[in-house]
Amino acid sequence: MKETGDDSSIEEENDAGKGTGDDPSIEEEEEEEEEEEPSSKHTRHGYHMVRGKMDHGMEDYVVAEKRKINGHNLGLYAIFDGHSGRDVAKYLQSHLFDNILNEPNFWKNPKGAIRKAYKNTDDEILDGIVGSRGGSTAVTAILIDQEKLIIANVGDSRAVLCRNGVAKQLSVDHEPQKEKELVESRGGFVSKKPGSVPRVDGQLAMTRAFGDGRLKDHITSEPNLIAKIIDKGVEFLILASDGLWKVDKFYFGKVARDVLSHSWNSVDGFPNAWTVLTDLYMQVMSNQEAYDCIRDLEDAQEAAEKLIAEALVRGSMDDISCIVVTFG
Repeated sequence: MKETGDDSSIEEENDAGKGTGDDPSIEEEEEEEEEEEPSSKHTRHGYHMVRGKMDHGMEDYVVAEKRKINGHNLGLYAIFDGHSGRDVAKYLQSHLFDNILNEPNFWKNPKGAIRKAYKNTDDEILDGIVGSRGGSTAVTAILIDQEKLIIANVGDSRAVLCRNGVAKQLSVDHEPQKEKELVESRGGFVSKKPGSVPRVDGQLAMTRAFGDGRLKDHITSEPNLIAKIIDKGVEFLILASDGLWKVDKFYFGKVARDVLSHSWNSVDGFPNAWTVLTDLYMQVMSNQEAYDCIRDLEDAQEAAEKLIAEALVRGSMDDISCIVVTFG
């Protein structure tokens, strides 16, 4: 759960995935920040997981470990949030990092190796793991030789770096309304039913994922990638499934339908219904709120547990997995 290592700190390099939609955060390179000189840091990590209140078993899987390979020190961290079953997420936990590190060009071109390994791992899943059913998000973080951090992601599991009191999201939430052009360019469509969220072909609430064979022609496992150099100002890295950040989409849709159907019998009707739904949907932990929740903590395990406890107080119903890496 908790480990200590000598990790350094971060300068920015952003590499967005191909075929993205009209969301500027996906397509454009981020502006460079003014950063301090890199310095040696000790890192510790902790993680915590809570099963949600929906009618399915736990579908989240995590990786939080350190390895030494060919003289290189690596920190490996990942969240895999499965849907329509756990098989894809479980497979990713066991195979994705090995596939990345076994790419021949990993040390010369780590981002290229990660991109290739994401594609090859998805092919393995589609060929022999679950066929057409089931899928998973992925957010992976690799800390190389105590100085370079590479984040890759598909789906809506999130990576947030906290530096000098400011939380900055390094991953991209691959939501249908943001990548409508991508879906349509692949022959699919984005639709939204009353009381629900936008979905690819009326089914999946994300545009990038592992698995999901029935929708694979219309979605992709192409990740967004970003690299950073850790400096003295870096305090935390938070990786978490979407259960930490927002109320479960299915749960929100169910409540929305119930509230709207009953609002017809209310004196105030839809105004009251809108207030209820707005209050529910606003039970979301922003990136900055996540940092503020743990800013005074030094123990990574305690920080991960506190974040999940706060998400539950705010109404999260989904499975929640959270990894916190502390730098100090």
